[in-house]
Amino acid sequence: MHQRKSKKILIYFFLLCLLGSINNIDFNNLKLQNVIDVKVLGLENDNNLVLLKRIKNLKLDNILFIDNKDLKNLINSNSLVENYKIIKRYPSSIDIKIEKTKFLARISNNKKIYFVGSNGKLTESNFYDNELPFIFGKPKIEEFINFKKIIDNSKLSYNDIKNFYFFSSKRWDLELKNNIIIKLSKNYIEDSLDLVVDFLNNQNFEDIKIIDTRIKDQIILNG
Repeated sequence: MHQRKSKKILIYFFLLCLLGSINNIDFNNLKLQNVIDVKVLGLENDNNLVLLKRIKNLKLDNILFIDNKDLKNLINSNSLVENYKIIKRYPSSIDIKIEKTKFLARISNNKKIYFVGSNGKLTESNFYDNELPFIFGKPKIEEFINFKKIIDNSKLSYNDIKNFYFFSSKRWDLELKNNIIIKLSKNYIEDSLDLVVDFLNNQNFEDIKIIDTRIKDQIILNG
């Protein structure tokens, strides 16, 4: 509420200064300058330019009365955007500072490969990145994001994961980069992952191929 009042005061002050510097001009004929300079920062150059072109197509009005809803909807529709800040520079410029989403994994959708962003959006892959784990199956993106949060809260390092396997029963399996498969239940996932990490840190696992944790507080090994 305080920020809105401060913003209004700034606008009134700007108008007062503007009107105070104009002599013998009818207020009804006064036209404020439209936005003429827009800068997009934070993405790769090509992506900055693409977003900039779309913003300019909005034909933004003067900076005091920009339709923030249309502008925000356009920015939010970009799958690369995690967070952003719109900075108005009076009288006719705006800067849009973007925090780019972090790519977490790859997934196949309609025979195309997409990156899954930390913002929960898919971005069509235009380059190959085999460092990112691949998701097999058809989870909802929010299901994967929630699953990753559980992993991040566990002792298992996300960087150690090679592939994800999602089943229609809503259960996940993990394949680590050392080729060990971890079978998980739908419940007590974090506890199971902690149990596996403690086990692997204290055992010789050269002959282990599968670690089954679907029974609570138990580990079943398969060579």
